[in-house]
Amino acid sequence: MIYIREPWEIKNIYKSSQIIKDTLEYLEKYIKPGVTTIELDRIAENFIRDNEALPGFKGLYGYPATICASIDDEVVHGIPCNRVLENGQIISLDIGAIYNGYYGDHAKTFIVGDVSKEIEQLIEVTRESLNRGVSVIKPGKYIGDIGYEIQNYVESFGYGIVRELVGHGIGEKLHEDPQIPNYGIKNNGFEIKEGMCFAIEPMVTLGSYEVFTKEDQWTVCTVDSSLAAHFEHTVTVTKDGVKVLTK
Repeated sequence: MIYIREPWEIKNIYKSSQIIKDTLEYLEKYIKPGVTTIELDRIAENFIRDNEALPGFKGLYGYPATICASIDDEVVHGIPCNRVLENGQIISLDIGAIYNGYYGDHAKTFIVGDVSKEIEQLIEVTRESLNRGVSVIKPGKYIGDIGYEIQNYVESFGYGIVRELVGHGIGEKLHEDPQIPNYGIKNNGFEIKEGMCFAIEPMVTLGSYEVFTKEDQWTVCTVDSSLAAHFEHTVTVTKDGVKVLTK
């Protein structure tokens, strides 16, 4: 079922989205060589709780942590641990929060120390692909239009766009209908209507789009060990277009 949210519901989704936007901004100063991902997780959980929200991921489907911390070839769902960040790595942080029973969901990829121009471009293209996907959202468009815009842009650089993981509706549950692939065909899929709320999240690789899940049953990695970047916004559809709630 695809929900059309009331204004008061969207206010709660906006509040949870703003809390995780602030959380990621707060975390950025700690992302440097020598920090462990479990330290980042602790900082994030304390920040979310101090802002009168609950960690949205912790315990969901049995996930053990507040953040997903995915390094280099890890696409998503990396579990925080005692692993120390090193110069030249990239790390994708995905965070959810619950405020008054409503979820927000947001992700960014960060540079650890210094990286090559090639890696900087991967991150910038992924960020821009999210912006382009979001920009087409308005009443009367279709879910396929979002994926088409993302895929067309990403593949013009020769990058892979992950297919096994998708964006989603969001509200009282973290993952709601519809699924929103980061690839697609124009004018296909569900029609977009005012009041819908989505999490749009392209995952882009330097090589193949194929992925596999590690033995921990959570961490998703690229099959060819190529680097991966991930950006995500929670948005709502307005009568005139779209509002980014995690901005």
